[in-house]
Order: sequence, then structure tokens, then C-alpha cells
Amino acid sequence: MQTALITGASTGIGLALARELARRGWRVALAARRTDLLDEAVAQLTAAGHTAMAVTCDVANAEAVRAAVAQVEAAWGPIDMAVANAGLGDPKPVTEMRLADAEYILRVNFLGMLHLFDAVRPSMLARKSGQFVGVASLAGLRGLPMSAIYSASKAAMQAFLEAARVELKPHGITVTTVNPGFVKTPLTDRNTVSKPFMISAERAAVIVADGLLRGAREVNFPEPTATAMRLVRLLPNWAYDLVVGIGARQLMAPDK
Repeated sequence: MQTALITGASTGIGLALARELARRGWRVALAARRTDLLDEAVAQLTAAGHTAMAVTCDVANAEAVRAAVAQVEAAWGPIDMAVANAGLGDPKPVTEMRLADAEYILRVNFLGMLHLFDAVRPSMLARKSGQFVGVASLAGLRGLPMSAIYSASKAAMQAFLEAARVELKPHGITVTTVNPGFVKTPLTDRNTVSKPFMISAERAAVIVADGLLRGAREVNFPEPTATAMRLVRLLPNWAYDLVVGIGARQLMAPDK
């Protein structure tokens, strides 16, 4: 039986992916800060006949991530798939940015991924196998107004994962970048902007699991949003500023 460790697994995509992988026969270790939610999720998985473990962990703390990985390895052996899913955002204009908040978003989204990578890398390299997954976002493909820090953190993830994918292939390690659009989760519930083509976390988990298990380099969804973002990425800067600027001004306009 193969083992997956998923961070940010107490809610949203992380929890749905843990359930989906468990349904497909994987052992799943759920890592997050909220012990109560983790215990509840693991109890449900266990009651359904699956093998699951709760690991309390703050991905912003490198030592806590190492301890979480060590806990899973001690119980189940090598981790076959590590999914850096924990993330957060705080939609607001850069005119209202608070440096401490921006630094924390970067620490959770980007450094949290690096903390997990650093913890699982030695074992994967030693046995020349394993899969590392980073859940970034379609928002990382271009800098989106009202989401500057979030977009920046996800773009950093994408760049790292792309480079790591090329470097680690000769070592037998697969690296996959997951780029969701709008998925109904507690994170998107706090976002008041329009959410076109939003899908459920359960549907997202099926798409992600399908991609991961076939060893995809990238998993981008929903397809309409992914296609639109790929086209937007091709726009020259002057066209991007013109088109996106109109929507940005509407978003930042004071209420009448």
C-alpha cells in the first residue's frame, strides 16, 4: 500500500484529496494545524475502512514539518507522495498591504512547500523514487490585481517546481504542479470577487488524483479558466494592463 502525506488537509482540496486517494487504496497522512478537524477526518476515513493518520503541523515551521514527516515514516515507512497543499490568501489592493501579513502568506504558501520538500527529499533521493506535488494556482500565471501577494507566492511555487521537475527526473522523482482555479473551499468563501467556473472540492480532488496517478507534469483546472489564463499569459504587457486594468478599477472602486 502506498503512502501519501498531504498538508493543509483539514479542509478544502487537501481533505477532499485525502479522501479520494484513500478511496483508491492509498494510506493517507493528513497534516494541518487544527488537531480537532484532523481527528474528525481521520475518524471518518477509518470508519470507512481506510488507513489514515492525523499529524498536527504548522507548515510555516520547518522543524514541525520535519517532525511530521518523521512521524509518518516511523509508522508507515517511506512516503511515496508528498503534497504541499497548505495555503492562504488575503485579497486586498497593494495600497492596503500590511508587510507582516504579506510575509506570512509567503511563509505558508512558498516556504511551507520548501519545508516539506526539504523534509522528504533525502529519502526520495536515497531510494530513487517518489512524487512531490505542489498545489499552486492559476493565479500564479500572471499577477492578478487584488491578489498581488497570493499571485507572487504561487508564481514562486510554479518556478521552483518547474526547475525541480527537470532536475529530479534523472533521480527517479516525479514533480507535479497543481494549478486550481476557483474551488469552493473556506479560502474562496472569504473572497468576495466573482468566481467563474467554480467547482466543488470533491470534483477538484478527482481531477487532481487522476493527474497525479498518471504522473502529469501539471494539472490545470477547471479547463475554461485554465484556457483563459493561458491566453492571458500570452498578452503583451500593454494589452494585459489595458484589459485587466478595467476589471481592477471596478474591483477597487469605492461602494456607491
